[in-house]
Amino acid sequence: MDPMATTTTVPSDVKNLDLAEQGKRRIEWANQSMPVLQIIRKEFIKNQPLKGMRVAACLHVTTETANLMITLRDGGADIALCASNPLSTQDDVAASLARDYGIATYAIKGEDNDSYYSHILAAIDHKPHLTMDDGCDLVSILHTKRKDALDGVLAGTEETTTGVIRLRAMAKDGVLRYPVMAVNDALTKHMFDNRYGTGQSTLDGIIRCTNVLLAGSRFVVAGYGWCGRGLASRARGMGADVIVTEIDPVRAIEAVMDGYRVMSMAEAAKIGDIFVTVTGNKSVLRQEHFEQMKNGAIVANSGHFNVEIDIPALERLASAHRLTREFVEEYAMKDGRRIYLLGEGRLINLAAAEGHPASVMDMSFANQALAAEYLVQNHKMLEAKVYSVPVEIDRRVALLKLEAMGCKIDRLTPEQEEYLASWSEGT
Repeated sequence: MDPMATTTTVPSDVKNLDLAEQGKRRIEWANQSMPVLQIIRKEFIKNQPLKGMRVAACLHVTTETANLMITLRDGGADIALCASNPLSTQDDVAASLARDYGIATYAIKGEDNDSYYSHILAAIDHKPHLTMDDGCDLVSILHTKRKDALDGVLAGTEETTTGVIRLRAMAKDGVLRYPVMAVNDALTKHMFDNRYGTGQSTLDGIIRCTNVLLAGSRFVVAGYGWCGRGLASRARGMGADVIVTEIDPVRAIEAVMDGYRVMSMAEAAKIGDIFVTVTGNKSVLRQEHFEQMKNGAIVANSGHFNVEIDIPALERLASAHRLTREFVEEYAMKDGRRIYLLGEGRLINLAAAEGHPASVMDMSFANQALAAEYLVQNHKMLEAKVYSVPVEIDRRVALLKLEAMGCKIDRLTPEQEEYLASWSEGT
């Protein structure tokens, strides 16, 4: 029997508990590629740093997230998990978490808007001491519709760029009621998860649902943050002619010097074959762009929310609309052109594929676990604002990952340390 498993029956709302066996096998498969989290889990089992803590987690319910939840559970936490996106849940994983691991799970792939928010409310009903969010929906609802549950919350974590932006806006407006650690700020998160994870998994989602050939295509990346950098790199590696659009002049120059064509979206819309938004902003692709796109253009999003593509504008322009393949919607324009929207404009890497590979999520979720431990120990000393992950956690995750990969690095000699600490020794 799997030592991580349990037979505890817990409240849940999943698609079908009969899927649990398949989910359990896939959770175990992902665990093999998450050695850093394995080390932390062993420490958590021994030290019980989360004993007595109730955790409400609003995350993508995937095999990697499952291993994070199991780690927190084994550290003493009592967890309620819900989905942070209606299309990102892996139903077999949700079933296994509820049946095999005793973790209350409220998530169904393709759930409607009402179910999505009812599941978040169910997680809040758990009366959490800690929140663990991906996109800030859980925290937002706590601060608006469920203020009654705020008093017991000690601290929280946030996984992604979009959520951190929202939290910092809340803190600036003085409405954030408890400290939140921005896990996305950790170097071992955004430099790797966002770049290598998003870069690979976004192409995975696009290819799975379209079977399109990237080689020779004009591939437009909207946004050159860490996700955009990774996506552009991987698309070029597959033979695409990559075009980058940006609003930040510094990032635009970086994209040019990285060897990409940089232009406005108004220009790119006329020539692009595939468009992917990774900006964290709304209406990045909108009516004026749809009107210029050529027949057969494919549009997708890999930012957290489905507002980056103005879908209502696309619907207004279309004379007909149909599903042509799973996760591929065809919008027939009145002039005869056809534009294809992937995954309802939601995160295409999770809507049509499996999200990031486990080996890169190993670092992200190691940060989550260690951040939770840190917050339990230090929340009384923290204000109600957004904090970055402590440098010591970031460095520890990096060193553990290197060790797991069989890589060794150098250490400074005493002479080198003295030289770096001195100002008197010159040339």
